Amino acid sequence: MRQVVLDTETTGLEPSEGHRIIEVGAIEIVNRRLTGRRFHQYVNPDREIDAAAIEIHGITNAMLEDKPHFADVAAEFLGFIEGAELLIHNAPFDVGFLNAELARAINGGCALPVAAIEDCCTVQDTLKLARTLHPGQKNSLDALCRRYSIDNSQRVVHGALLDAEILADVYLAMTGGQTALFDEETAAIEVVATEGFSCEGGTPLVIAPSAEELAAHEAYLEVLDKKSGGRCLWRLLG
Repeated sequence: MRQVVLDTETTGLEPSEGHRIIEVGAIEIVNRRLTGRRFHQYVNPDREIDAAAIEIHGITNAMLEDKPHFADVAAEFLGFIEGAELLIHNAPFDVGFLNAELARAINGGCALPVAAIEDCCTVQDTLKLARTLHPGQKNSLDALCRRYSIDNSQRVVHGALLDAEILADVYLAMTGGQTALFDEETAAIEVVATEGFSCEGGTPLVIAPSAEELAAHEAYLEVLDKKSGGRCLWRLLG
């Protein structure tokens, strides 16, 4: 299964008011493993960036003067995400901006294979997923990093590529069946014991994990290895 974790930074909040994308970051996951493939591009928006937006991501117009326009990189971007499941935190925001940019590029004479992101990808909103898993709790990216012990210390300001990398780690932890032992928002931990287990002829019963369970285990070890700087004991002793 191929997934692409995606994030954007913009000049403001509303594409309907003419706001534009200024950065796109995307990370590839195949069968729950980070492949190292990524797409990253800063974009010249041909308009001023709102001061409030600059405070969030730190990107200024001066930094984008020599960068390509979205129409110049749209085909490459679509080629990278084609056929994948996109994982986006608060997906309606980013998809709305991306579709507005695609429409603008096509209206400007750019020949593109699709007119909307949904025409070449499926989209999963990880914010919606997090709210399902943790109802009534904070589910911002920073809150999820705390809940799943993901290092986000480099996130002084928002950045599309950095946020995509962090979201990839969060998603793998969030869907891998493992959480931190002591969640800051967990009041109690229920321990369930299996009673009446017996072995035939004194030989322990071995239940082999499924391919999906093995993949989830590997994904979680990868998160642990990354967080520990390559000192995951399971892998060092394995």
